[in-house]
Amino acid sequence: MMTDNKKFHKPAGSNSSSSGSNKSKKAEGGNMPLTSHLTELRNRLVRCIIAILVLWFIGVYISPHILLYLTNIGKEFNYTYIYISPQELMMQYFQVGLIFSLICSSPVILYEIYAFMQPGLKKTEQKAVAGALLFGMVMFAIGVLFALKVIIPFMLRFLIGIGHGTNIQASITVGNYISFLLTMFIIFGIIFEMPVICVLLTQIGILKVDTLVKVRKYAIVVIFVLSAIITPPDALSQIMVAIPMLTLYQFSIFICKFFVKNKAQKQPEEDEEADDDGMGGNSGDGNESIS
Repeated sequence: MMTDNKKFHKPAGSNSSSSGSNKSKKAEGGNMPLTSHLTELRNRLVRCIIAILVLWFIGVYISPHILLYLTNIGKEFNYTYIYISPQELMMQYFQVGLIFSLICSSPVILYEIYAFMQPGLKKTEQKAVAGALLFGMVMFAIGVLFALKVIIPFMLRFLIGIGHGTNIQASITVGNYISFLLTMFIIFGIIFEMPVICVLLTQIGILKVDTLVKVRKYAIVVIFVLSAIITPPDALSQIMVAIPMLTLYQFSIFICKFFVKNKAQKQPEEDEEADDDGMGGNSGDGNESIS
């Protein structure tokens, strides 16, 4: 009997070492503690702030050239620019430098956001988030470029023409001019994010492609109303803004259909992988219990 007990008796040290190794494996494979998350968040924020500050100094240094390029757009239509306070021009240099910094550091900021979110996402979700960030950045840049090359010159030409035949001369302050440009850039940058937003909403399940198709006739009316609000009161400018918005809406429907179809094709494979993982986990637990 004593020999039998010795056969099946395990030392206490072996139990503690095995339990310790199991705990360490769980700690490595499990969720990070809150302090580790906060430390990682702090480090990523510090990197983003450093990138913004470094690029801000560079932007302030080259801001006179940027401001000269932007004001030359209006000078083609006989705009003259003034500043009415001693510090206004200097503050515009700082503002233009900050905008330059935020634009140039956006890849760093987006990468840090994605890297912070990545451990908590599945592989399919990682691809979706990375694609949305990249596609969103590209579409925002296209919207800004469209506003810069198409909309803003047209609006400046129209607005300066209102004063023709009067004794009123347009002398625009630099601050008001830059604010006008920023407003146009932000508006059209957000408008060109329409496909990205629609794809994200359909992937989450909040929006359906059939809904986009059904409300298309109402969306056309809303688009023309919005174009009338953000453009001068003439039909040509409204059409110039409404046509790209309608194109983006139709493109949103097309790309949402593509992603929904692709997701439906991959869903059975993901379910099979999940079932295989579940069976593997159950067999592992069974082996542990037998041992």
